[in-house]
Amino acid sequence: MKIINQERLVEHFISLVKIDSESGNEKAVAETLVEQLGQLGFEVTQLAVPGSISNGFNIYAKLQGELDGSIVFSSHMDTVTPGNGIEPIIEDGIIRSQGDTILGGDDKSGIAAVMEAVRSIQDSGEAHKTIEVAFTVYEERGMHGSKNFDISKIESKQAIVLDSGGPIGTIITTAPGQQSLKVTIKGKPAHAGLEPEAGINALTVAADAISNMQLSRIDDETTANIGVVRGGQATNIVMPELHIEAEARSLNDDKLAKQVTHMVSTFEAAAQKHGASIEIDSSRSYNAYHISDDDAHVVAIKAAFEAIGIEAVTKPTGGGSDANIFNEQGLKTVNLSTGMSKVHTTDEFIAVADMVAITNFVRAYLTR
Repeated sequence: MKIINQERLVEHFISLVKIDSESGNEKAVAETLVEQLGQLGFEVTQLAVPGSISNGFNIYAKLQGELDGSIVFSSHMDTVTPGNGIEPIIEDGIIRSQGDTILGGDDKSGIAAVMEAVRSIQDSGEAHKTIEVAFTVYEERGMHGSKNFDISKIESKQAIVLDSGGPIGTIITTAPGQQSLKVTIKGKPAHAGLEPEAGINALTVAADAISNMQLSRIDDETTANIGVVRGGQATNIVMPELHIEAEARSLNDDKLAKQVTHMVSTFEAAAQKHGASIEIDSSRSYNAYHISDDDAHVVAIKAAFEAIGIEAVTKPTGGGSDANIFNEQGLKTVNLSTGMSKVHTTDEFIAVADMVAITNFVRAYLTR
């Protein structure tokens, strides 16, 4: 098997993670990738997104192939914070940050793998399938890049997102839907020392509700969490207002609906009990998807892994990704691991061997 250029792969990856691109600030990395894709012969289209989400843009690019079939490879260009001034270190085959930032393997490892696979195919002159790329902005804070991606540009019927962890060969075929709840509890202020009984404490309402609420792990498919609580002005004022942000996720839409109903009704009952008013904004962040193991798309991916000596495994995840959004828009999409580890932390790392392996997979898939 012809091998990819490991040194070039690592160099490209490191050059990408050194470009600051926290969510909303993707312009510099997007412009770099437009230029690099153009040099590889892709027809590149910059797709505008609302300025409220990014100073950059989504990228659609296409490279016509000689073999039958086509595929979209997708990765996101943004990183979580702290993601500015990343200084990658390579030691014993592991790439990590200096420890005061994330690394940005999530998701620049996916971008680097796709582009090195194309470079190595071109070096060897092999025939390949038509390849489309969809690089998105603002994935990390609600997948707004993919939600605003002009899907009409895409010709392929299926896609592969490279944006997961675990061993190389992990295929995420099932992912949850998520509902977001924004809750405002309005009590009544009063002097906490002179006449506390004249007030209604919004925190008391929230505490009552939360103590009666099923949270954390609900079952093997469902989770719920309260993640943000804001309120209060001073210790001598009965707390008049409280803002809560919560979420529920499930692989099963019926279970998700049931959990959300439970959370909403529990909040409402507590407010009524204490004489507080309550506003609840409940919105769907993304829908669940499930693709069966015998689906042709999954079978073809497994075969390409097998061709490079890797046994692929299909798995569910508890996290959302651009794959959720693309599936919802009618593009059959799975999410594959690039070997990224401890993402969203300053301990994030990725093994060079894993980057090489996923790049070999992309190459094998495109040239089969």
